[in-house]
Amino acid sequence: MTLNEWYAKGMGPDEYIESMKQHKENLLFIYDNFEGPEERDTYDKISKKNLRAIVLTEDWCGDAMMNVPILFHIAEKGNIPVRLLPRDANLELMDQYLTNGKSRSIPIFIFIDENGKEVAKWGPRAPEVQRFIEESLENLPDKQTEDFEEKRKELFTFVTKSFRDNKDFWDETYQSILESLK
Repeated sequence: MTLNEWYAKGMGPDEYIESMKQHKENLLFIYDNFEGPEERDTYDKISKKNLRAIVLTEDWCGDAMMNVPILFHIAEKGNIPVRLLPRDANLELMDQYLTNGKSRSIPIFIFIDENGKEVAKWGPRAPEVQRFIEESLENLPDKQTEDFEEKRKELFTFVTKSFRDNKDFWDETYQSILESLK
């Protein structure tokens, strides 16, 4: 399939949000509370590129919970239509965008021009957020320890709360996505 065909297959933002079973409230919270800086010149330049975005995501993903609503704001200001595809139902496309050539990490944002040619790719995390995750994972006990699963669940709860509430992460993500579009 071409990127144009993948784009046509995707859901619009409203349909995606309505279909969500996990993290819907957190995604909407971030969407409602995020305000990126007003960068009219940047958005004028982006708008002139006539881009569209394909988003590989899943509603259970904490990274997507934070990154997707920020993309929605950028897309609105830059006139970028967005279509979302569930990763697990679209592995043929996902496997073309593996992180480090091996991981099906999401979300992945694929920006295409009016001809369906890839112009930019972003995801799954801004560099500062990636460092936070790496540092957090260093604190987990060894997988063979008795309390590994409990500590891992606690870490996921902490990370989800951080993604929901840490506006510095939102700003880092916003700047990182914008940088990929310049």
